Amino acid sequence: MADKTLKITLVKSPIGAVPKHKLTLEAMGLTKLHKTVELPDNKATRGQIQQVGYMLKVEE
Repeated sequence: MADKTLKITLVKSPIGAVPKHKLTLEAMGLTKLHKTVELPDNKATRGQIQQVGYMLKVEE
């Protein structure tokens, strides 16, 4: 079984966001607008996406 990854792009500015959400984005490696990172498709990543999904674009 190949390791599945998710392509996650920051599409909305976190300037007015809840401080906890800003920290979540930083932990995911999303520091700038339109930056894309590849993260493993696991429960921890899915939980982060659920929390700040309104600022992200996710591709399987």
